[in-house]
Amino acid sequence: MRELFDEAAGRSPLDPQELVRQAARVPLRKRFYKEVGVAEAEGGFAITLDGKAIRTPSGRQVIIPSRDLADAVAAEWADQDETIKPMTMPLTRIANSVVEGVVDRVDLVTDDLAKYLQSDLLFYRAGHPEGLVAREAAHWDPVLFWAAETLGAHFILSEGIMHVTQPDEAVRAARAALPGDAWSVAALHVITTLTGSALLALTLAHGVRDADQVWAAAYVDEDWNAEKWGVDEEAAARRAARLRDFKAAVQVLAAVKPPSAEGP
Repeated sequence: MRELFDEAAGRSPLDPQELVRQAARVPLRKRFYKEVGVAEAEGGFAITLDGKAIRTPSGRQVIIPSRDLADAVAAEWADQDETIKPMTMPLTRIANSVVEGVVDRVDLVTDDLAKYLQSDLLFYRAGHPEGLVAREAAHWDPVLFWAAETLGAHFILSEGIMHVTQPDEAVRAARAALPGDAWSVAALHVITTLTGSALLALTLAHGVRDADQVWAAAYVDEDWNAEKWGVDEEAAARRAARLRDFKAAVQVLAAVKPPSAEGP
């Protein structure tokens, strides 16, 4: 069972593109279980296959802190047909990643997440055409204003792709607003890698922007190009796969968010 879970979840905890590459290399396994369940366990809930709790490749039992989230993970296993398709199980992959690769190194994963604050998507603006400049501003400026006014994080913008070094004070201020628990950090890392923006992930965590707003903001440029030149089918397929993982990470974040953290 551990080998199967390793294949279904992937060893890379946070990089969605690496997960896609891993899944493509792994031969599909036949479904070997009949019943999927959720059982109470110390610290939360366990997923069971024919009564046996799922474990990570290193032997750790996967404990999920939220019953709703545990039910959703169990549903992924129940929805598998004759073969198990890892890429249809984004919640399972995140859960395995948290237990296997995040709980013992939250600070390291947070540091990796915070690196995006040095080259966030929102810092690099188009110089033309005017329509795209205006659309970027409409989606991105409110996020930057919030970071400055609420977090005290004042970032520097650049036109084009010319790198600009961000003030250490701004990076520290934004990093301090990141959550401290493994599940939230893992979910935000996935969201950040998918959107290219740690600031967008932060607004989602703090209830400043909802998931639809964050996703739209992350793809302003791509949507603009699609409107002008048409939709590329391969790019659309990749985006659909990213959206599935994005929604799973948003679901994880919402499930573990304490009530006091809800709302702006």
